Amino acid sequence: MSQSYDRGLVEDFGRWREFSAGMWAWVFHKFTGWVLVGYLFTHIAVLSTATISAEAYTQTIVGLESLLVIRFLEVGLLAVAVFHILNGLRLLFVDLGVGLEAQDKSFYASLALTGAIVVASVPTFLAGAV
Repeated sequence: MSQSYDRGLVEDFGRWREFSAGMWAWVFHKFTGWVLVGYLFTHIAVLSTATISAEAYTQTIVGLESLLVIRFLEVGLLAVAVFHILNGLRLLFVDLGVGLEAQDKSFYASLALTGAIVVASVPTFLAGAV
């Protein structure tokens, strides 16, 4: 006879408090990876306007860049890409056996560095939006 485990309701998010830094690193890495895949398809769709004509591509880019929401999405894309890169490097070092005892600290460092880079870049992304 097999034993069953009561996992609780799907809506019960109380167990998220029990996640360690390593689990959050895994969740964020997977999430940012999927966001980057989604962006890839959007990027290809915008680039495909160049096959129509150079003017259509230019109009698409100018139209998108004039929208403030696109500027904020670009900042978000930068945050996603930077975190994914830094966490990927962290994982590479962990796989090589470097810094095994400081995985939590390196995860928090990658979050802090991502935040610093994104905050420093906000003026650049929002400069021409007004």
